[in-house]
Amino acid sequence: MKAQPNDVIVGAAAGVVATVPMTIVMEELHRALPGEHDGPLPPREVTEGVYERLGGEVESTREESLEQATVVAHYAFGGIAGALFPLVAPRSLPAALGAGVLYGFGVWAGSYLGMLPALGVRHHARHDSVARSGMMIAAHVVWGATLALILRSRPGLRTASRHPASRPRPVFAALEQEVERYLSPV
Repeated sequence: MKAQPNDVIVGAAAGVVATVPMTIVMEELHRALPGEHDGPLPPREVTEGVYERLGGEVESTREESLEQATVVAHYAFGGIAGALFPLVAPRSLPAALGAGVLYGFGVWAGSYLGMLPALGVRHHARHDSVARSGMMIAAHVVWGATLALILRSRPGLRTASRHPASRPRPVFAALEQEVERYLSPV
């Protein structure tokens, strides 16, 4: 089953909204975690890396411009990543929540272990402290869980898993069955 264009738009909007609690978690953990350095958060590091990659000089750029670019890029990426989730979102709420957590972790791994270092805009996450990696994983897990909850609360979203003729993706089917079995009254 093909996803409907509306599903992608709704997923993108949900991804932007889910970036709000993600950012709050990231900022709070950045302040609270022992071992987390005082430098900029990774979204700012990425923005500076992109800017430098495009030939700009970060040191000569106004702070306000860098802050605005960071916010726009961070929320835009949340929207882009969110647009893809309806394609794999499982049918039941417990499974959708689990899938959202895994999806958030996958977005972190794909970005910080793959895409960003490959593009030369940020170092590989293996060079981060355990505190920083933990902070970023936690923030992405919150993003994914929030994304799933937003999308599951929207009636009529035609994701592959909500369409009556479709079945959940095999990777999520076993998880969905186990969660439903666990939550079923005995």
